[in-house]
Amino acid sequence: MAGPRVVIIGAGVVGAALADEISARGWTDVTVVDQGPLPATGGSSSHAPGLVFQTNPSKTMTELARYTVEKLCSLDVDGKPCFLQVGGLEVATSPERLAELRRRHGWITAWGVEARLLSPEECVEQHPLVNRDRVLGGLLVPTDGLAKAVLAVEAQIRRATARGVRFRAHHEVLDVRQNDGRVTGVHTDHGEIPADIVVCCAGIWGPRIARMVGMDLPLTPLAHQLAWTGPVPALAGQTEEAVRPILRHQDADLYYRDRFDGLGIGYYGHRPMPVSADDIVSVEEADVMPSVLKFTEEDFEDAWTETQSLLPATREAKVEEGINGLFSFTPDGFPLLGESPDVKGFWVAEAVWVTHSAGVGRAVAEWLVDGHCSSFDLHECDVNRFEPHQLSPEYVLARDCRNFVEVYDIIHPLQPTGDPRPIRTSPFYARQQELGAFFLEANGWERPQWYKANSPLTEGRSIPVPNDWAARYWSPIVGAEAQATRETVALYDMTALKRLEVGGPGAGAFLERLSTGKVDKSVGSVTYTLLLDHDGGIRSDITVARLARDLFQVGANGNTDLDWFRRHLPADGSVAVRDITPGTCCIGLWGPLARKVLQPLTDSDFSDDGLKYFRAKRAYIGSVPVTAMRLSYVGELGWELYTTADRGLKLWDTLWRAARPLGGVIAGRGAFNSLRLEKGYRSFGTDMTYEHDPYEAGLGFAVKADKGDFVGKAALERRKADVWRRLACLTIDDPQAVVMGKEPVYDGDHAVGYVTSAAYGYTIGKGIAYAWLPARLATTGTAVQIGYFGRRIEAVVAEEPLFDPAMSRLRG
Repeated sequence: MAGPRVVIIGAGVVGAALADEISARGWTDVTVVDQGPLPATGGSSSHAPGLVFQTNPSKTMTELARYTVEKLCSLDVDGKPCFLQVGGLEVATSPERLAELRRRHGWITAWGVEARLLSPEECVEQHPLVNRDRVLGGLLVPTDGLAKAVLAVEAQIRRATARGVRFRAHHEVLDVRQNDGRVTGVHTDHGEIPADIVVCCAGIWGPRIARMVGMDLPLTPLAHQLAWTGPVPALAGQTEEAVRPILRHQDADLYYRDRFDGLGIGYYGHRPMPVSADDIVSVEEADVMPSVLKFTEEDFEDAWTETQSLLPATREAKVEEGINGLFSFTPDGFPLLGESPDVKGFWVAEAVWVTHSAGVGRAVAEWLVDGHCSSFDLHECDVNRFEPHQLSPEYVLARDCRNFVEVYDIIHPLQPTGDPRPIRTSPFYARQQELGAFFLEANGWERPQWYKANSPLTEGRSIPVPNDWAARYWSPIVGAEAQATRETVALYDMTALKRLEVGGPGAGAFLERLSTGKVDKSVGSVTYTLLLDHDGGIRSDITVARLARDLFQVGANGNTDLDWFRRHLPADGSVAVRDITPGTCCIGLWGPLARKVLQPLTDSDFSDDGLKYFRAKRAYIGSVPVTAMRLSYVGELGWELYTTADRGLKLWDTLWRAARPLGGVIAGRGAFNSLRLEKGYRSFGTDMTYEHDPYEAGLGFAVKADKGDFVGKAALERRKADVWRRLACLTIDDPQAVVMGKEPVYDGDHAVGYVTSAAYGYTIGKGIAYAWLPARLATTGTAVQIGYFGRRIEAVVAEEPLFDPAMSRLRG
């Protein structure tokens, strides 16, 4: 046996895939336990209809699905295939859905999977049961199909077993043993199994297992209806299980699949039916299997009526059987992958459907064996991404049920997330409400997008109205606030940004070790730098301000940064990391008149010599003590002003009272995004992620190669020699052609990249889109096209930054 002792809890499609993938990488001292029989264990895998649609707004989720398809296509059990590659067809029965299919075609094309849009006639050619009079068009992905989940489990069990992996059926996990913050084994009803690593792949039982190590898993099992018809006369004589594409009718929350001469019908349009993981019956108690609940016919009535309309041939058939099958849902719709923040060696691979199962198996195997995942960008899937409030039972249940309801909805990129709201409000919230703020949510914070009180600012300005899609959750006030920021001065609520305090005698060396820049500098220094993974990919971009000899404030991107810091803390206790976001607040005071607002309010020197660009100091603004950092992500003179939450409202009122006589405004995130793109500032998680390195992303300046060793340095030096893609700035002349992100970019007929961030530049008078392109195309003047709802928008690669390349405004 090789590698550490690993116990995998759950032998469904995820656990079996992980056992196969991890043993293929040389770790064979692996035991997989499941409370049910093998290979049909009684979890979601055992009843899953197996539809694999690869199209997803997330590049990562599409790539996980693509690998799943590729792998399952290569597997069989005694000649029986594990995947039936019949293709996937989505149909539109409304103009809105037809437009959405064009957007979805853009995603799947951007992510490199073959797909094509179909006319109504072509939809019927692909699936002859479809009523031509109902459909307006369709989207076909030829490589989609049906995963035979139980066969896939068996095939991967056989492969892993041949390498020495042990599978133990009918082993119920009663406890996960731990000692001094590390797992030591698993206690089952058949005794103890020692372990160095335990991976929870228990699916709908995941929350129950995770609680054994004190971990709150934001996962809710919800029942989803699946029915099977009897024989459909139009399909009489069909001897193959599936010959037509799997079919989605998302306007009615329905999907369909062949089963010889009958059909399977899946339905998401019914009321949410959540079940506690603690209330799922045991294998012995279940009538069919634990993940299968009794079919509620009354909830299926609308689905059957709609099915008979879309597929008229079913009028001659009957629904003969059905189930309410349990599947896992999470607050943001992504899987839960990674290690517990508190118990070393306890990992989860949860909330994973069959669609992404083999991909997740590979991703987690790489993560465990290599220390990082090289095949997939997992920043959206990290189990430690959630803020504390997002783990509360009330929040998890509400958001998981909402995700069930919206599983097939058309979701706008800026669409508000719904209840429970508000959860987190800055000290300025009451003032923002008085000014008519339109709020969107950011990490639970209510963050203004624009202010109705600024509507008079639009008078006399030329602010182009974008296309209908981009105009949702938009107002011309956004443009007025952006222009006013450049003309006078504006206050921005920056409270939603994550703030960490790193202190202790080892803090400087600690941050030097984790970041690419030189941060162990003089008190008052502020450094923009990067956190890298061990493979040289960007984990985050941060600002590090040295406030005292042994005290630093870090501007981070989210909870995964906090988790990363904590995992790398030295064992000697010389460094402490604390999230100070909840108890603090921040105002960005930016614009050419910012100094005229600030200087009369303080005895401290805020001249260019008194506080240079990228420097910080403590000061009093009126009666409010602040930490002032001379930073500006809108490209204008100004400061980020931090204070404690109890003093925030006083700071706001003090600054606003001084700004108003100078024509100052309060501005929102819409203006901020436009201004930061004009200045070429990147946003982690959108413009660059774990899969990108600093040189590709145009952030090589943040890497100080002449400093000592840091995490990812050796890998980065290797990657530097092979930069084959770059993040490029594109401009668009058509003022209505504002794109939203994730659209494909074409060079002629070939999709060669995709858009990350986009907005209209109200200063430069052009649309802006950042996009990943092959390095050969990422040169100034190159003409490309952006695919947008089936249209092609002309764009050109521009030299960046688009605004103030001499930095004179920032350094004024």
